[in-house]
Amino acid sequence: MYSTKIDKKWQTKWEKTNIYKFDDSNLDKKLYVLEMFSYPSGSKLHAGHWFNYAPVDSWARFKKMKGYNVFQPMGFDAFGLPAENFAIKTGIHPSDSTEKNIATMEKQLRSMGAMFNWENEVITCHPDYYKWNQWLFLQLYKHGLAYRKNAPVNWCPSCKTVLANEQVQDGYCERCGTEVTKKDLTQWFLKITDYAEELLQDLDKLDWPETTKAMQRHWIGKSTGTNVTFKVADSDLEFSVFTTRVDTLFGVTYVVLSPENSLVDKLTTAEYKDQVEAYKEAAKKQSDIERQSISREKTGVFSGAYAINPINGRKVPIWIGDYVLNTYGTGAVMAVPAHDERDFDFAKKYNLPIERVIEGGTSLPYVEHGKIINSGEFNGLTTKEGKKAITKKLEEMNLGSEKVNYRLRDWLISRQRYWGTPIPIVYCEKCGTVPVPEDKLPVELPYNVEFSPDGKSPLLKSEEFMNTTCPCCGGPAKREADTLDTFVCSSWYYLRYVDNKNSEKAFDKDKIDKMLPVDVYVGGREHACMHLLYARFITKALRDMGYLNFDEPFLSLRHQGVILGPDGQKMSKSKGNTISPDDYIKQYGADVFRMYLMFGFDYSEGGAWSDDGIKSMSKFVDRVERIITQAKQYIDNPKNTKTSMDKAEKDLNYVRNFAIKSVSEDTNKFQFNTAIARIMEFTNALSKYLKIESKNVKLLEDSIIDLVRILAPFAPHFSEEEWEFLGKPYSIFNQKWPDFDEKALVKDTVEIAIQVNGKIKSKINIAPNLSEDEIKELSLKEENVKSAIGEKEIKKVIVVKGRLVNIVAK
Repeated sequence: MYSTKIDKKWQTKWEKTNIYKFDDSNLDKKLYVLEMFSYPSGSKLHAGHWFNYAPVDSWARFKKMKGYNVFQPMGFDAFGLPAENFAIKTGIHPSDSTEKNIATMEKQLRSMGAMFNWENEVITCHPDYYKWNQWLFLQLYKHGLAYRKNAPVNWCPSCKTVLANEQVQDGYCERCGTEVTKKDLTQWFLKITDYAEELLQDLDKLDWPETTKAMQRHWIGKSTGTNVTFKVADSDLEFSVFTTRVDTLFGVTYVVLSPENSLVDKLTTAEYKDQVEAYKEAAKKQSDIERQSISREKTGVFSGAYAINPINGRKVPIWIGDYVLNTYGTGAVMAVPAHDERDFDFAKKYNLPIERVIEGGTSLPYVEHGKIINSGEFNGLTTKEGKKAITKKLEEMNLGSEKVNYRLRDWLISRQRYWGTPIPIVYCEKCGTVPVPEDKLPVELPYNVEFSPDGKSPLLKSEEFMNTTCPCCGGPAKREADTLDTFVCSSWYYLRYVDNKNSEKAFDKDKIDKMLPVDVYVGGREHACMHLLYARFITKALRDMGYLNFDEPFLSLRHQGVILGPDGQKMSKSKGNTISPDDYIKQYGADVFRMYLMFGFDYSEGGAWSDDGIKSMSKFVDRVERIITQAKQYIDNPKNTKTSMDKAEKDLNYVRNFAIKSVSEDTNKFQFNTAIARIMEFTNALSKYLKIESKNVKLLEDSIIDLVRILAPFAPHFSEEEWEFLGKPYSIFNQKWPDFDEKALVKDTVEIAIQVNGKIKSKINIAPNLSEDEIKELSLKEENVKSAIGEKEIKKVIVVKGRLVNIVAK
């Protein structure tokens, strides 16, 4: 009977024989399969890890049996704030806790029985990896893609660290619940905006989920419009707004600046200063995501100043509103309440003028296109014509120009935390900002650092680390105290896997160009606008620097769903609904756990865990074992054998070939649940065939062999055991995936159902090539059908070929 002993037996043999070692000398059919590597923040793998990794391994095994040379590496995304917070809470150094967690998780991953190429493992917190993070930063710096500037960030006063927008929930830190504020810090950025257009255009050539591509398109946010210059009345000040609807310029009745806009303090009048200051402070407590929310009520405060509309000279009030972001566009917007829903609501709330300048619709706001009205010389023009004409007029006045704008902002990579890659920069009073020479890398992260949060980068407390000499003049200098965003680690790790032991380079270009891009990449859809976008940017930047010959890191992308607790809620320790794979594996074995995950859930959707489901899968595996044992006994000692292919044999052969065809197609499409369902149908057919007295031994043996082969990717340990039991040579994963016979899928007869007024009354077997008239005639002769019709009049007979006949009688 299948058990964990079988798992251990075959894992030992696989490792001893190096069966899954990647052959880098034969790249004709290479297949680079990659799952997003895990973060060792917890001490053990959870069901979500398994759902990410095990089904993908089954897909890779299927491809291996199809003749592909599979490269499937694994590693750990080991830097990050959770380990640092854990250290602060427990006193265990993040290096120690992370290494311990990695050892545990690696052991668990090995127990999964996956084909991971462990010889290519990368661990991002090790100096032999993050040395090349630093090298990457230096290349970006040399090519003008890394720069430093002062910028406002989300700041948690309790955690005393910068938070990403996604880490702010309703204005509070998602980790500790403290109200978040804004803080100006000098930060390092990467110029991802230089690649905005290419990142947008190249999405079209990727085999990615359309929803993910749509998320990136929205995040990049390309829009073509006009920059319009507004002068501040009674002042030398001016500002620009970007608009895609310059055709509505005559309808501007007010303008809005972001609270962070540098002009706010300069133009706010004394009368409104206190109100504006209070509003600015309140805005600091809101995340950018909250401020841009469509459902959130818009708020604002009057500055006391006015701007001049350049197209008609009209004075309009200048408001301050937190729904305008200083990091998007120009940090200022023109408001046309008659033709914009947001502006309309704002104008209604604060009793501001609403003036129509586009004809159309029965009510305001009217946001569609139409004829321009109430706009002087531009009256009568269409929206399209008006945009061109008004932009041209503004250009002649030197008060505007056509502009392409993107929502995408540059990537903020500075982190005021300890557990990350040190940024390889020193600051010299004489020489200024100086990059660390490449031959002095890595700049190692010191172990003995006090990282209790105090609002400053922990590395500042290490004099040994901070004090250094300038690489240029040899004088005293200070190191950069911030560390790199951990997304830098994951922005290029897929390259390092291929050449992970190279101590001279981050990677060898020839090797990388032969192995990359990744053919199939699998991970969570929540990474759409961070990791996946950053990796695309870094790939394109390295290409332009001459280090790569390809444009995109991941040609094909698949997302796994989420496994919920038995209560249908997201798993969490506080809810007590977490699922520990170890407990189930100990009881049922790794293959039963793996098969339940694949059969019980749609891979792209996930769902709620069920103990009943895994019990049923265990019974199925036991049943397969009994069928194989029974079949082998008959094959070894045949009785009442035959060589003919009668109806029973044709039925079995049909199911066998249908299973091979369907499992091949469904597995290839990551539809594991339906693939396993076809295998179950095949076992049912075999069980039925084994019950008949006279059997075709050759067909039975071929069917059993094919059953084990198509089961192998889904139950690798169990299938190896059954393959050995059948007396076949090691290993089943060196066997060719079975082909199906198209001829066997053409039945001599097909069974069709006959309905009368939607209710099945009979079933008949007919030749598949009968005409509709012949099928109708046979159906109407059936006694049960005639009885159901009785004296009723037949109104219609509908034939669905190969499936059913529906007779409508009244």
